[in-house]
Amino acid sequence: MSILHNGQTIEKYRVIYLIKANAYCETYRIEDEDGTPYFLKLYIIKNTPERLLDEHGEVREIVNCRKIVHQNIISRVSDGTLALEEGTCQYMITVYFSGELLANKVKQAGRLKQDEALEIFRGILGGLQYLHHMNLMHNDITPYNIMLSEKTGGIPELIDMGHVGPACGGNPQFDSSDLDLRYCATSTFAGLYNERSDIFAAFAVLYAMLSGKAPWSPEGYDHNAARNDKIKVVKAARQKELDLNIEGLEDGVRNMLLRGLTAVGKERYDNVSQVLTDLGNPNGVEEPQHRGDVGGRQGSRGERDSDEADTEAGVEIKRGGGNGFADIAGMQELKDLLRSRVIFVLKDKERSAKYKLTPPNGMLLYGPPGCGKSFFAEKFAEETGFNFILVKASDLGSIYIHGTQGKIADLFKKAEKSAPTVLCFDEFDAFVPSRSGWHGEHQGGEVNEFLSQLNNCSKRGIFVIATSNRPDKIDPAVLRTGRIDKIVYVPMPDDEARREMFALYLKDRPCEEGINCNKLAEMTAGYVASDIAYVVNEAAMRAAINDKDITQELMEDTISHTNPSVRSDILKEYDEMRAKMENIDHRNAIGRIGFK
Repeated sequence: MSILHNGQTIEKYRVIYLIKANAYCETYRIEDEDGTPYFLKLYIIKNTPERLLDEHGEVREIVNCRKIVHQNIISRVSDGTLALEEGTCQYMITVYFSGELLANKVKQAGRLKQDEALEIFRGILGGLQYLHHMNLMHNDITPYNIMLSEKTGGIPELIDMGHVGPACGGNPQFDSSDLDLRYCATSTFAGLYNERSDIFAAFAVLYAMLSGKAPWSPEGYDHNAARNDKIKVVKAARQKELDLNIEGLEDGVRNMLLRGLTAVGKERYDNVSQVLTDLGNPNGVEEPQHRGDVGGRQGSRGERDSDEADTEAGVEIKRGGGNGFADIAGMQELKDLLRSRVIFVLKDKERSAKYKLTPPNGMLLYGPPGCGKSFFAEKFAEETGFNFILVKASDLGSIYIHGTQGKIADLFKKAEKSAPTVLCFDEFDAFVPSRSGWHGEHQGGEVNEFLSQLNNCSKRGIFVIATSNRPDKIDPAVLRTGRIDKIVYVPMPDDEARREMFALYLKDRPCEEGINCNKLAEMTAGYVASDIAYVVNEAAMRAAINDKDITQELMEDTISHTNPSVRSDILKEYDEMRAKMENIDHRNAIGRIGFK
């Protein structure tokens, strides 16, 4: 029996009928007053697995979809909370997609012509590139999750966002039991989900379009079987060499498939931009050196079927340059603190030597999500002129015992080689969780490796900036002097900072004269930096669709339809957390740092 009944009204929409349901989620077809159809997805919070909820108790899928606006991704219309007999429920309304599933199109046609397949592939990549720029992975690219939309003339749309989340190195924030493993990178079997695994899945879909079957055609694959049983079937199939004897397949496209589905990390595509570059000139793509590692030789190479098989840290080093602190609105106290206590010592080596000043080793920036901690770290590197490396947990993930420890060591070696370097760890609590918790012995070894590398790393020309929304989950040994020297709370932006943010984000966009940033700042009390960036981008999108200037009215209307992403009760928790942190760490028992 469904929770909502036919004819029931939610917002301005009327429930038409239940489409599908499980223990914690129901999906309905609904209509507005004009009879236009939409989907409503309803989560029963008390039944929803904890991993599907964020730290604020909100459904991760809904939180992620609020940020997403792209032609190749299904669009969210609104969301909210309902108090029902079954308890608190959260819902999301999306546009009603109509058209043809890619899986059905391939099944009916047998296989698609190369040009048609590549055009659809390009649309899939467009959606993935947008998500990856937002540091989100799709994690479930299959022919069953791609709709060739009727409304847009066949443009492919990614329609299932239930597995979307940040890159992860072992414990995904979603239920992986329902994934179609035939299209998953083998590294995901150990919990490694990142840009590379999304790209692998996209190439697996391309292969299915061109050949009419899933890569390696695993015999005996049963969607309803236990996950471990499905993994065994897929791994066994991938011991064979991939069949690329496809009629009409050009050599360049064949070579792209080889590279996209290879097991060798150095041959794989690192990001969507690389794929799009090759797609623009497939005839120039050469065959990968490790041709035999696409399937056939994996078993003989000690299960080297992961793109994380070695101990090399897959990070990008950004060379000096940029506008530095000039790109940051507000946060003047933090800027002044770093100029006087950190940058001065790092840059004026002669005077530092004269007074025997010890270079600082590292700093932790913590506070509510969306306040610009990672962005500040990058701009700090630009201000100093140092090189910059941003590290996420997935960059150091490995399916091998001690593999991550090797990557940590390699990371610091690369930073030292490129010194002076600012090394920024995003979500630091994921790297060095408290060893008093449930984590296994190998993760304790990883924390120990971090402790060793952090010891006086400033002497090697490395300055560490760690960011975290949950500093209470960081191993206490990491936060002592000589490792992390400064612990700084980054609060919500104040009125002045929000005004400067609006001015900064609206700069160089087509705007009407006299936009009142002071009023916009007043209207957005309680909004974090990422909320304000979203408001400006959303208003700009609406203006662009109509090819008009951004107006004050449009900005105010966009704000009125955008809720702050951090609730007031969560802010209270952060105030309590800050009090505890400053109690522990008297080095920084100073006034409120960040915004005035």
